[in-house]
Amino acid sequence: MTDTIRVCLADYANPLHGKALVEMLDAYARDPMGGGEGLSAFAKAHLVAELARVPGAFSVLAFDGEADTIPVGLVNCMQGFSTFACKPLINVHDVAVLSAYRGRGIAERMFGLVEAVARERGACKLTLEVLSGNAGAMRLYARVGFARYALDPAAGEASFMQKWLG
Repeated sequence: MTDTIRVCLADYANPLHGKALVEMLDAYARDPMGGGEGLSAFAKAHLVAELARVPGAFSVLAFDGEADTIPVGLVNCMQGFSTFACKPLINVHDVAVLSAYRGRGIAERMFGLVEAVARERGACKLTLEVLSGNAGAMRLYARVGFARYALDPAAGEASFMQKWLG
């Protein structure tokens, strides 16, 4: 089988890339590991323009074919800052590959581009959060070099927490 997958940085001004980004994030949101509910109409209508306004945000898309019409993967990233290292960091915020395309190394290829962008920006590390029950994602992240976060094993591992602001 010929590999027809193309991985690229999303151009938020490109309507095909914007459409692909919304389609992929909606597919991820509908997945049980994304919460099981699609994006709101508001998010679909405003996501790309709002992402483009976030300083340091970038997205990586995977397409089946050269025409950028069949999106199959997405990684959204946000640049942050490590105070301890006094350098930028890149938070991997969303990772999605359509189920029919999983197992083909697409996520690994997207992470390769994410890492290249992070290195270009002088980032000291990549961060992400993952649900403990998402065994497939945990295996992927280990394969591409992620490890659980701990400063000192005696203090335990870090936990991701949230507080919704109504």
